[in-house]
Amino acid sequence: MLYAGGAVLWNGCCRWPWVALTSTGALVWGMKALWQGAVLAESSDTVVVEGNHYFPAASLRREYFVPSQTRSTCPWKGEASYYTVRVGDQENRDAAWFYPEPKEAAAQIRGRVAFWKGVQVTE
Repeated sequence: MLYAGGAVLWNGCCRWPWVALTSTGALVWGMKALWQGAVLAESSDTVVVEGNHYFPAASLRREYFVPSQTRSTCPWKGEASYYTVRVGDQENRDAAWFYPEPKEAAAQIRGRVAFWKGVQVTE
């Protein structure tokens, strides 16, 4: 895909390094994860799996993340670990997840984090 004039200029397969032009001609890069007015993560390199954008771990604003003891298992991705998101005095338990050692079928999300529980992922 390649568009111009306020739309996506490039979108490759499962990665979403979006580049768009606003009406003023400014470039807009990537995706953001937002909660309680804070930008939790921002990247032009997300991987979409099952409708979720997985952000590179290096794109997280670590001051908002607290490791959780929660774990869950996906049959094809493996065991997920979680972070609680904390912004000011607000806490969103287990709102971010990642797969420390994903199965081979999910290798593309190694080192990446996804969000739910009211965290907005937007351009």
